[in-house]
Amino acid sequence: MTARRCDIAILGGGLAGGLVALALRRARPDLSLLLVEQGERLGGNHVWSFFGSDVGNEGSALLDGMFVAAWPEYTVHFPAFRRRLKTSYYSITSRRFDAVLRAALGQDSLITGVRALACSATKVTLSEGTRIEAGAVIDARGLRNLQHLTGGWQKFVGRRLRLAQPHSLDAPIVKDASVEQIDGYRFVYCLPFAADEIFVEDTYYSDSPALDVAVLGERIDAYVAARGWQVAEVLGEEHGVLPVVAGGNFDAFWRSSGGAVARAGVRAGLFQAVTSYSLPDAVRFALALARQPDLGGEALAAFSKAYARRHWKRSAFHRALSAMLFAAARPEHRYRVLERFYRLDRRLIERFYAGRTTLLDKARILSGKPPVPVTKAIGVLTGLGARPKPLSFAGTRA
Repeated sequence: MTARRCDIAILGGGLAGGLVALALRRARPDLSLLLVEQGERLGGNHVWSFFGSDVGNEGSALLDGMFVAAWPEYTVHFPAFRRRLKTSYYSITSRRFDAVLRAALGQDSLITGVRALACSATKVTLSEGTRIEAGAVIDARGLRNLQHLTGGWQKFVGRRLRLAQPHSLDAPIVKDASVEQIDGYRFVYCLPFAADEIFVEDTYYSDSPALDVAVLGERIDAYVAARGWQVAEVLGEEHGVLPVVAGGNFDAFWRSSGGAVARAGVRAGLFQAVTSYSLPDAVRFALALARQPDLGGEALAAFSKAYARRHWKRSAFHRALSAMLFAAARPEHRYRVLERFYRLDRRLIERFYAGRTTLLDKARILSGKPPVPVTKAIGVLTGLGARPKPLSFAGTRA
């Protein structure tokens, strides 16, 4: 059995684990790091996007070199209106993410194609028999157990396409909800990477995690054809199912996802409760962890739990909105919640996505006639009405 030693071992080379490794390497180049990823490529197969207002200057510096596209504005389309917002928007691909991390960390800090079987605050056992002894272990391997959370699902299929002719889009369509509403709130997402290259994603806020990739692929084909675009080549495809959390028990969730081990990313519950997106929180957590004076296993375990608990408390309003979306709105009318939201002030929208919603923002979001039945909205917000269902990945099909 092989033994390896390091100061910090990070399990999971996805977005959260990779950014923690990168933040530590830049802040503490003296530390020896090991980043363990069960796949061959860091970051898997993803396109991650975010608003410039999500991460700030320090976050942008951490992500430097990863951007594959940037736009100064974006658009949203709904049945009742269209809007163009002057907020910058950026995209990162897992291929670029992998290249930046490998260059920054060096091959000696990477272990790929191997699973972590077990871990404690300072030890890891890998599937090929290697034992890692570390000053601290950080577990960033994704969600393990959802049974203590309630809500619904965001599921999607995305394709990167090369077109026979230019598409004519000059800005991303972050939400096109003018499409037929099927299986809950549905929208199509378009990223114009080049004049003749575009990423098109079909997304659903659904009560079920079941995902039929072939059917969603056909709907992407229909959307592309309706826009008058002719596909010359499919460059890539991704799909996923993400929880949209509307409630739950934080302490039970934390206990179910591991012992006294530091955690990062979605394994620590660090994502936006309405959008399910985790990049802004992954950036903020990585920077905060790299500033910690004590990087021992016990200290980082305590730090990550306290950080995640604060995030859970700050996210209460967002969970209430998710609850309203899934428990108060009829599935085919869920788009009305977002349609109303996108009529609000641009700065409020930016703060909402960045997780910095103010008390005045909350009042503005809830003021006026709600886009769902009033009695159901009151019931959800008071906890006396219908509640979202417990989350379970059972039934997922890809």
